[in-house]
Amino acid sequence: MAPTGPDGGRGSAMAPGKKITARIKRTLPVRGPQAPTLSELMRWYCLNTNTHGCRRIVVSRGRLRRFIWILLTLSAVGLILWQCAELLLNYYSASVSVTVQFQKLPFPAVTICNINPYKYSSMKDYLSELDKETKKALETFYGFSEGKSKVRRSADDWNETESRFFNQIPLLKFEDFSKTATDLRSGRKRKIEGSVFHKDSSIVNSGDSNDIIGFQLCDANNSSECALYTFSSGVNAIQEWYKLHYMNIMAQIPLETKEELSYSADDLLLTCFFDGLSCDKRHFTRFHHPLHGNCYTFNSGENGTILSTSTGGSEYGLQVVLYIDEADYNPFLVTSTGAKIIVHDQDEYPFIEDIGTEIETAAATSIGMHFTRSRKLSKPYSDCTETGADIPVENLYNKSYSLQICLHSCFQKAMVESCGCAQYTQPLPAGAEYCNYKKNPNWMYCYYRLHEKFVKEQLGCQQICKDACSFKEWALTTSIAQWPSIVSEDWMLRVLSWDKGQKINKLNKTDLANLMVFYKDLNERFISENPTNTIVILLSNFGGQLGLWMSCSVVCVIEIVEVFFIDSLSIVMRRQWQKAKKWWNDRKREGSGKPQVSDVERQGHDNPVCIDEDLPTFNTALRLPLPQETHLPRTPPPNYSTLRLETAFTEQLPDTLEAGQH
Repeated sequence: MAPTGPDGGRGSAMAPGKKITARIKRTLPVRGPQAPTLSELMRWYCLNTNTHGCRRIVVSRGRLRRFIWILLTLSAVGLILWQCAELLLNYYSASVSVTVQFQKLPFPAVTICNINPYKYSSMKDYLSELDKETKKALETFYGFSEGKSKVRRSADDWNETESRFFNQIPLLKFEDFSKTATDLRSGRKRKIEGSVFHKDSSIVNSGDSNDIIGFQLCDANNSSECALYTFSSGVNAIQEWYKLHYMNIMAQIPLETKEELSYSADDLLLTCFFDGLSCDKRHFTRFHHPLHGNCYTFNSGENGTILSTSTGGSEYGLQVVLYIDEADYNPFLVTSTGAKIIVHDQDEYPFIEDIGTEIETAAATSIGMHFTRSRKLSKPYSDCTETGADIPVENLYNKSYSLQICLHSCFQKAMVESCGCAQYTQPLPAGAEYCNYKKNPNWMYCYYRLHEKFVKEQLGCQQICKDACSFKEWALTTSIAQWPSIVSEDWMLRVLSWDKGQKINKLNKTDLANLMVFYKDLNERFISENPTNTIVILLSNFGGQLGLWMSCSVVCVIEIVEVFFIDSLSIVMRRQWQKAKKWWNDRKREGSGKPQVSDVERQGHDNPVCIDEDLPTFNTALRLPLPQETHLPRTPPPNYSTLRLETAFTEQLPDTLEAGQH
């Protein structure tokens, strides 16, 4: 019979209970939140994980070898984090691809405007007083007089009649950038207060060697708030002064009247050819531009039809001869002669004043085009907008979104909110009206101050407006030749005069401009941005980095998340809950006056196994000794559901049967 000890059958040979315990330890190791401490959880992870570096840290013998494995493992983790960060940054980058196709191309819309917006002969009734005061200013400051010698007039020669425009915005002459200025109308010197804004990058003297010309704008509600605007030349100053009054006058004229005062299609167009076929004014659509009067758009697509061309070259594009009528130009509003054109898409607004191309008179201007479509990726690759619906600015132009439309609409909105009226050169918002002296005496000062903030990007429009993600562009190449030639001038002008209806007077070639717009080739260039990486490529690269440096897979990553986040958090929360519960029980006991029972007494004196540094676990519960014959009070074993072993061990082991027989 095998010797037994005092504990009831535990001798030098392994007792049956210990064999069962050892087998349970091998088959049911402590894991996850069941581990009592974080150190045990980390040890269990290192022994069971698929990442070999962590396992080598635990099983290695010797401090040097363990330190080397710790260093290698941490280095591998650092490399993984670095490479994954690079992969994420590369994921949000885009590559540009260019595709060239040869095919039949739609012809763009071509908008043509006369540089002079309105016939001067028709506008004289509206501008007579302004022109009269402008001539007086030129005569006083420069000695300019029509049909007279160049002699400056004194201030006493001014008429006693009321000078309405000079009273509203007086022209001033400054000496050596001083705060003292001379009023050109009265000849009196006065001290000028206010900020000085130079409208040009450098100052060029005009008149006398120290003369600088400009004007002062003051707040109508606070005369001490003034701004002084100076110019590099008297020409620029007088033109700017004239335009301010001109816009004020035009803002009060109804649109129907202004359309009648401008050029009709019959006035502007003499001949027209497209793709080798004749065309006329029926192929042009009129729209009114505040600064350029009546403009005419060829192939606007308004009737639902967009013309196209299947052959490149000047013979298969648009060819028009324009009648400019230089003699009817406003001498103070425009200083150049010719026409302006812009090539654009049918859905785009023609910003003729910003990007228009000027056409010379007495010349043939050929404009060759290359068509390019561009497509950019939106967020998160770039900060562009698809349709402009996400931009908090109302589109006032009723055309497809563009950055220019957004900027102009934003400024107009700020103008209405700050000045109480709309600026004349831009469309009207709903419920607003254009600025004029009678209803808005302070609008000029307000407009200049607001425009100054807009240019300095202090208005917020540049921050709100974004580029469009997709747009079309026509790259233009311009060439100019003399037209008509000397040998053909006589007969061409006579025939054109006959076509114009002037059978007696021959046209002047300085009143004519020949324009040709055509595709140089039919190669459509498509520039698009494509993501450098897709989700599949990104995940594959992640897997490659994890496998290369840590021999990890997706299951390993899930295991890391479970152990280091879920299980670790569970252990910490359980410890905190036990501490809080113990603190609360002690506080209740102190409040009731009951004597405190020590942990040893609470655990029981008859069971030495319960006196342990660690909390009861599944393993320690299995070490409970067999019951003794003497019936003494004892502490019951922990009530763990996992201790129900009868379902797992239904049959008795052979070695326990032998022990029972002895």
